[in-house]
Amino acid sequence: MSKQVAILAVNPVNGSGLFQYLETFFEKNISYRVFAVSDSTTIKTNSGIILQTEDVIANLKGHCDRFDALVFSCGDAIPVFQHNADKPYNTDLLNVIREFAAHKKMLIGHCAASLIFEMAGVTDGKKLAVHPLAKPAILKGIATDETSTIDGNFFTASCEHTLPFLLPKVVEALQ
Repeated sequence: MSKQVAILAVNPVNGSGLFQYLETFFEKNISYRVFAVSDSTTIKTNSGIILQTEDVIANLKGHCDRFDALVFSCGDAIPVFQHNADKPYNTDLLNVIREFAAHKKMLIGHCAASLIFEMAGVTDGKKLAVHPLAKPAILKGIATDETSTIDGNFFTASCEHTLPFLLPKVVEALQ
């Protein structure tokens, strides 16, 4: 049976990172579904390209049993989160991450994904690759200077430019 991946795309999303996940999963026949961390399925990339996702994060709550992994595709995640922390979709984001972590699903991400995982409270003692600017904010996980890191069910890359080091390991774990 094919593994299923839930991909979370913030608004705006880093198109380079998102498209690397989508292309890799498509080419390797790994099923995925893209959920907007938004109240709408229409989001944009950092460069303004309009994208249509399959669903919104609110509809992922309570359904981690349908998926083997969760990808957090970064963008302007932290500044946007900071200005919208009280929005239901950001509450849903943290709850979905907690749900997937509690069920020991793969948690995959790049750039500030480790920081979002940290904010969700699921990184205790885990080695994490993280964007250098976010490194000081990792308090319960262990922020590394590595381009990519795997620690248990956590698969992280420091930025979209280091995803090519991580993605083959993600594919191997999902196949």
